Parts: sequence; C-alpha cells; structure tokens
Amino acid sequence: MAKKNFSYKEALSELENILDEIENGEPDLDTLSNKVKRATLLIKECKTRLRKTSEEIDSIIDDWEKND
Repeated sequence: MAKKNFSYKEALSELENILDEIENGEPDLDTLSNKVKRATLLIKECKTRLRKTSEEIDSIIDDWEKND
C-alpha cells in the first residue's frame, strides 16, 4: 500500500468514515480486510504525528522555561 501524504485531520476523518462503513454496512470479508488494513495504517500515522507533536511541544516548553 503506497503511503499517501495526508493531514492528521484527513486521516481522522477517513478513520471515522471507515468505522461508519463497518458499523452500518455489511462489507464482504475482502472489503472488511482492506478497510481494517487501511485503518491500521491511518492509526499508526496518527500516533506517530501525535507523538512527534508532543515531543515538539515539550521541547518548546523546556526552552521557554530555561530562558525564563
């Protein structure tokens, strides 16, 4: 699966759509499998971005506290 550049907001929106499709539809096994794989990729990307953002914010706060 090729990695697409997308924003956190786009990834979250796609995850919500996948969840809605699974909950409200009856996808066949192949479709369900593909949706779960895509959701897993999106979740990993979101977690990575959240972790990176948290580290950046911590660094900014540490710098700010050192200069205060």
